[in-house]
Amino acid sequence: MPNAKVTLVSGMQFVAGADSGHAVVMDSTPDVGGNNTGARPMELLLMAFGGCSGMDVISILRKKKQNVSRFEINVRGEKAETAPHYYTDLHIEYAVTGKDISEEAVKRAIELSLGKYCSVGATLGKAAKITHSYRIIKED
Repeated sequence: MPNAKVTLVSGMQFVAGADSGHAVVMDSTPDVGGNNTGARPMELLLMAFGGCSGMDVISILRKKKQNVSRFEINVRGEKAETAPHYYTDLHIEYAVTGKDISEEAVKRAIELSLGKYCSVGATLGKAAKITHSYRIIKED
């Protein structure tokens, strides 16, 4: 079972570490006692979703021999108006840049990530509606 340890540093700054040995700094804004030295926990959920799905999609595109020169994922979340302000809607957009990129390959890679492989998306999808889009930017 994966584990994480979260330790208060000072104010509202926390350092989180996981089994991999890597750490992440979290903090809040000064108006609630923080110093703005790290990402907010809810931002980390968006980043985790983008990273998880992005790793799936780029791996699949590489297996399909797609010549991707740049790949970006934008994740946008809308929160409930009342506490606990959980995400109600998430939109993930994939921007794939390269030469002779197959639209079918991109669509299938996204479908596999969101429908089968991305555990972060599957977890978030139990609380929020997830939509997606993609753009293919052609290089000469």
